[in-house]
Amino acid sequence: MNWLTNIVRPKIRALVSSKKDVPDNLWDKCPSCAAMLFRKELEDNLMVCRHCNHHLKISVTQRLRLLFDDGRYRETPLPKVLQDPLKFRDSKRYSDRLREAQHKSGRSDALVIAEGSIGGYKAVVAAFDFAFMGGSMGLAVGEGMVTAAKRAVSTQSAFIAIPASGGARMQEGALSLMQLPRTVIAVEQVKRANLPYLVLLTDPTTGGVSASFAMLGDVHISEPGALIGFAGARVIENTIREKLPEGFQRAEYLRDHGMVDMVVPRKDVKNTIATLLSLLMPQGQAMTPLPKPHTSRQDKKRA
Repeated sequence: MNWLTNIVRPKIRALVSSKKDVPDNLWDKCPSCAAMLFRKELEDNLMVCRHCNHHLKISVTQRLRLLFDDGRYRETPLPKVLQDPLKFRDSKRYSDRLREAQHKSGRSDALVIAEGSIGGYKAVVAAFDFAFMGGSMGLAVGEGMVTAAKRAVSTQSAFIAIPASGGARMQEGALSLMQLPRTVIAVEQVKRANLPYLVLLTDPTTGGVSASFAMLGDVHISEPGALIGFAGARVIENTIREKLPEGFQRAEYLRDHGMVDMVVPRKDVKNTIATLLSLLMPQGQAMTPLPKPHTSRQDKKRA
C-alpha cells in the first residue's frame, strides 16, 4: 500500500500536471449544424458558420464597428429615467437585476445610440444589446429611441434601428408598453423631415419591439435566419390549433411573404445600407470628419 501511495500516485499526478493548460475558448459549436468551429476563423468570418452559413450572435459593439466607416463612431449617453418605477420584485428585485446587467455589460441599459458615417453619409444608429436583459424595451430604451430620432432630425442624418429584443420589459408593466406608441411617433418625426429610416432586423426581433418601430422602416433588411415575430410559434399554434409552416417567423419566410424587403448576409450589410443611403439621402448630406474610434468599458476588460 505504501508503494502505491508513495511512488505510483506521485508519478501519476506529475504526469497529469505536466500537461499544458489548453484555453477553453479555442472552439465554438455551431448551434445549427453542430460543427466545431475554430474561434479565430469564426471571428475572421464575422461569426458566420462556414459549413451551414448560420449567423451566430455578435455583440452590439462588434455590429457597430462592422457598420460604420472605418469602425469609427461616437456614442450618445441614454437619458436618465426612473430605474425601478414600480418597485417590482419576483424572485429578485428588479433594481438588483438592473445593477447586475449594468455591471456585466458596462452599459446603463439595452440600447446604444451611435453616430458616424456609413458610405460617407451621416447616420444615427439605435442598436439593441441583447446581452442586457434580452434587449427588452423599458423606459430607458423608449427614451433612447426618441433621443436618437431627434438627433437624426437635428443633424439631418439617416436613422437606422437595429433591434435585437425579446420585447417589452415586463418589470416595468404598462410603462414599458407606453414606449410602443412613443417610438412610433419618434419614427414619424424622422419621416416628416424627409430623412430615411432603415431597420436592420437581427435575431431575435420579437414582442413589443416588432409591434412598434421595428416594422415601420422605409426598407427592412434582415440577417439570414433571424427570428422575427410578435408571439412565439408555440403560442400561435395553441391558439389557432394548426401546425405552422416550416421556417415560420424566420427572415426568409417573411421576405417571401412581403414582410421583409431583403435578407442580406452579414458581410454585405454595410455596403447594402450604404447603397440605400446613396439613393434615399438628400443631396449634399455627406459626412463631416469622423469621430475617434469608440472603446466601450466591456472592450477594455476583454483587452
